[in-house]
Amino acid sequence: MEAVSWVFVIALFVIAYVGLIYPIIPSVLFVFLGFVVYGLFNGFSEMTWTFWVIELLFLILLFGADFFSNAFGIKRFGGSKAGIWGSTIGLLVGPFILPIIGIILGPLIGAILGELLVTRSSFKQSVKTGIGSLIGFLTSVITKGIVTSLMIVIFVWYV
Repeated sequence: MEAVSWVFVIALFVIAYVGLIYPIIPSVLFVFLGFVVYGLFNGFSEMTWTFWVIELLFLILLFGADFFSNAFGIKRFGGSKAGIWGSTIGLLVGPFILPIIGIILGPLIGAILGELLVTRSSFKQSVKTGIGSLIGFLTSVITKGIVTSLMIVIFVWYV
């Protein structure tokens, strides 16, 4: 039965890594679901309160990293809240309109359109904001990948 539990846990962790790129998949929730599935199959005794506190802190860090990386990238390149909203919408819609490449183009185009349509920025400034959005997204993916990996390593260490 332990082997079956590990198959489920690993599958959930893989889905979590896919969620780093596809924002529609809440990656951190799949990591936590992996912890719970392991506990349901094998017991929670190995996962102490210290484990849960550490993992909860990482959870908070992951939620913050997503928002702040994108907002920082846009603000750093002179964008506004319209660029942030456009980037977020583009990040959610892009992969559905253009699979795979939409992950990159969605936030870029969304930020550009947000700046052009709402703030009436110049095209040059809007593109600069779009590039900031893309840099923020890529930074977020890298940061979330590192934190997700740390969460999984801590889990494996505890169990």
